[in-house]
Amino acid sequence: MEVKIRFQIRIHDLVIGPGKVALLEGVATTGSISGAAKATGMTFRRAWQLLETLRAGLGVDVLETQVGGKAGGGARVTDFGLALIHHYREAENAARNSAQPLLEILSRQSGSSG
Repeated sequence: MEVKIRFQIRIHDLVIGPGKVALLEGVATTGSISGAAKATGMTFRRAWQLLETLRAGLGVDVLETQVGGKAGGGARVTDFGLALIHHYREAENAARNSAQPLLEILSRQSGSSG
């Protein structure tokens, strides 16, 4: 049995977790929502829905998008979105480091009960 931690932040009905943050990171890397969707194994529609849920729940833009055309479209993560990525990953790492002794105990216990 694998023992792991999954870090999420809940603000009322909004859940900010690794999927939404990975999408933002993907947009920052690829410059597009479709590129981020492919990188995370999601459909474009699902990626768009998650990013829109994030924007609506926070009440602030996390992306700036440009409609396609001859030059093609694209997306850029806003300064707020970049700060969200940074601070989420910092908090996630702190939680993981803090929980590591507990995870090790649980892992040993689950390994001996199998």
